[in-house]
Amino acid sequence: MPKNDDTDDREAGDFDDDLYERDANQVYEELLERIGEQSPQPRLDATRRAVEMLGDPQKAYPVIHVTGTNGKTSTSRMIESLLRAHDLRTGLLTSPHLERVNERIVIDGEPISNQALASNWRDIQPFLELADAELIQNAEQPLSFFEALTVLAFAAFADAPVDVVVLEVGMGGEWDSTNVADGQVAVFAPIALDHEARLGNTIAQIAHTKSGIVKRQAAVVSAAQTREASAEIEKAVAANDATLAVEGTAFALTSHTLAVGGQVIDVRGLAANYPELFLPLFGSYQAYNAALAIAAVESFIGGGTQPLSPDVVAEGLATATSPGRLQIVGIEPTVLVDAAHNPHGAAALAQALPEYFTFDEICVVLGVLHEKDARGIVSALAPVAERFHVTQSQSERAIAAEELAEIVREVTNGDVTHEFDSFDSALRSAREWADQAPRRAVVVTGSITLVGEAITLARFEGWKP
Repeated sequence: MPKNDDTDDREAGDFDDDLYERDANQVYEELLERIGEQSPQPRLDATRRAVEMLGDPQKAYPVIHVTGTNGKTSTSRMIESLLRAHDLRTGLLTSPHLERVNERIVIDGEPISNQALASNWRDIQPFLELADAELIQNAEQPLSFFEALTVLAFAAFADAPVDVVVLEVGMGGEWDSTNVADGQVAVFAPIALDHEARLGNTIAQIAHTKSGIVKRQAAVVSAAQTREASAEIEKAVAANDATLAVEGTAFALTSHTLAVGGQVIDVRGLAANYPELFLPLFGSYQAYNAALAIAAVESFIGGGTQPLSPDVVAEGLATATSPGRLQIVGIEPTVLVDAAHNPHGAAALAQALPEYFTFDEICVVLGVLHEKDARGIVSALAPVAERFHVTQSQSERAIAAEELAEIVREVTNGDVTHEFDSFDSALRSAREWADQAPRRAVVVTGSITLVGEAITLARFEGWKP
């Protein structure tokens, strides 16, 4: 049937799913009524009781569990893409989302549909209410936002059904609600200081909490770590009779070179070499994430002893995405977004910009949340920033623009610091500045919430990506 002139290119299923958008929005509103995910409950019993009532859906599929401080979302996405290239039906849980909560629960490479989100929520609601009642009776808080979301994801994956699930830890690991699942493979992205109020103020304390995802006889795959983090991971491996493969010895990124639209990498895996792989992502840290993802998939398929098909690996990486990570959302002028929200991530961004782009001047549009190390983030970005447009996202946790601007002035100087009450005005002014000279660019960073707003604005205004 020919399309009418006023139709777009969406499939019929997309139109049908629009009918459930209100239901999906209602699910999100009900999740938001629970304790926020920035106040996680350091417990597993609550989530464990809820999934037991549902028949333990998290046991219906094998799990690859991913933790770390920076890079765990990108690594999780690459693992999922590689698994899907092997013709496996996949589930992926990541957090937080950039624009819609559906992004967090991905089935076979696509965010969960509004219909599936709403129907699975209706199915589990009675059991969540029973779990809430038990908790309240025992003088405990009801299930939090993230605990309920995790239960919803487990149920949705079982309902799909999927062949394998990639779980990104929400925070920490040991008491994170995702840890009610037993990962056959535990993956550690680089560990650094973040969420100190919850996880501890030393690398060793944070690594100890994250090492809680290591389960009995699991295969553990880790990025290169500091001595303190390595020691904690090794303790967990020994205590659980697990195996350990570490970047630099068991596997490695052997080269990465700039290419149009991304980079070409060579990886020495656990079981084979994988040369000349195209990765459509920028930043050397993404190349290292890709090597970690390949090693994780080798561990899952064939126990790390059987080579993967080079063509399948090439397909899996070539189709990998990482929204909000050094992503170009507009050209003329160039606008990039990056979800760096701690000093470690900001330093990686500052390193990647001159390595992968040829900008003469960069305006950083910056917004940071209260619990983050704003001074450390600014210090990492200052060497590559010609100017800072300081603002705040719509999050209640955002540092006020006036307060953040004062931090930027202290780290840099008043000449490069420009304060804006709203993100829209900060970004509009940055784009106008970038338009005045060639080879200028705008980078939006500092918090995931700010990056999400930038992506939404770019799409709404129809910027050319």
